[in-house]
Amino acid sequence: MTLDVWLLLGAAIVIAAIASVRIAHRSGLPSLLLFLGLGLVLGEAGFGIPFDNPELAQQIGLSALAVILAEGGLTTSWSHVRRSVPLALILATLGVAVSILVVAVAVQGLLGFGLNSALILGAVLASTDAAAVFSVLRRLPLPPRLAGVLEAESGFNDAPTVIAVVLLSAATHSPPSLGSFLLRTGTELLIGAAVGLAIGPAGAYTLRRVALPASGLYPIAVLALTFVSYGGAVLLHGSGFLAVYLTALILGNSRLPHRAATRGFAEGAAWLAQIGLFVMLGLLADPKEMPSAIVQGLIAGTVLALLARPLSVMVSALAARLLRLGRTTWREQVFLSWAGLRGAVPIVLATIPWAAGVAGSKDIFNEVFVIVMVFTLLQGPTLPFVARILGVAAPGEAHDLEVESAPLEELKADLLQIKVPPGSQLHGVEIFELRLPSGAAVTLIVRDGKSFVPSATTRVRADDQLLVVATAACRDEVESRMRAVSRRGKLAGWYGERGSE
Repeated sequence: MTLDVWLLLGAAIVIAAIASVRIAHRSGLPSLLLFLGLGLVLGEAGFGIPFDNPELAQQIGLSALAVILAEGGLTTSWSHVRRSVPLALILATLGVAVSILVVAVAVQGLLGFGLNSALILGAVLASTDAAAVFSVLRRLPLPPRLAGVLEAESGFNDAPTVIAVVLLSAATHSPPSLGSFLLRTGTELLIGAAVGLAIGPAGAYTLRRVALPASGLYPIAVLALTFVSYGGAVLLHGSGFLAVYLTALILGNSRLPHRAATRGFAEGAAWLAQIGLFVMLGLLADPKEMPSAIVQGLIAGTVLALLARPLSVMVSALAARLLRLGRTTWREQVFLSWAGLRGAVPIVLATIPWAAGVAGSKDIFNEVFVIVMVFTLLQGPTLPFVARILGVAAPGEAHDLEVESAPLEELKADLLQIKVPPGSQLHGVEIFELRLPSGAAVTLIVRDGKSFVPSATTRVRADDQLLVVATAACRDEVESRMRAVSRRGKLAGWYGERGSE
């Protein structure tokens, strides 16, 4: 086919995928299922587009995951996840190790896998998927700490699982010794962390002081910096995924010019990466081979969901408690276990042993594909129900405030656009009762398509959009106060995300 035909086909696929996002949002299904299904329909069993190149799929997949992780870091609020990071790091390291071992032992005994193949399958399935977690959990009414654990874990655990899969796939007959495995993993993680922690602050410092000729260049520069971090870490034999996530997390929480535009650009790039990634993986899969993988896939998936993931959460929570890093209730542990969503990441990781020519790796890919399709379909839509049953849902926090910032550099001020969601405790609060600091004021309210300047006694209503001008010095305090009132009403204390005394 000519380039024009490929461009037309690519544009049609993207438009169809965007339309499917709307369907997925209404039904509560993770959009990745529809994207994977679209890939299957377009493949050789459907419209006949041939694609059977695991090496190319691996390279494209890892690059797309880097974009998705960059977006995750750029859009994650550090104040939102800070208290959750210790447990998230334990889940991303100790929890991953527990999950790998439990799955490996189970599939060895139940399915007759060899030791190395069993460990590869365990490592492939150990990582939760950032795209699936971000898309589902950010719409759930969860307390900030619980949601923060899941978000931070999904950002951190890609790095150790990729390292584990690569090392195990490189072993020809038997897995590497535990000592060499831990040394190599630890070294790569340390290098990746060092690169991310170096480039992130340096990039933020530079962007604040370099006046680019067009505002549209700032988002491009930020995303380019995350890939500088990724490529630099890989060249130094470190973890590119950890480097790109840390760099993006630092940049996303720094005061940068045109930060809202940067976030929007990153979200668009991540959506495009997800669409391309999932459709490509659907093309790579062969529906004719899937029936033979169903039984083994369901067995391995059941072990993962009902045994490996709960044990990894339990051990991690116990370790955090012993280290005095915080306690997690049994209800929260059950929810964390069920909310460990698998998405494109395990399927991409399954292409690594396939590309390396590991015996039985194509079967592993098919089994992982079945696991992702079936268990995402089971877990994703049921998360709101499970949260309510366990009592971990927080109805007052059903929808977070949508805050956009347009930096007013010359005035050293920010313009905050705040949308009041249904169910917010801001409804009925008078402007003077917001008790904003002296450097901030509500300058305009947009209600039912009409705008007006409020007085001190104007009452805020659900679905209002508030424009708040705040000095740079008090911006964070203003946002913290608005979130507190949104969740706990006008009597809320100055506790920001917690919104309670």
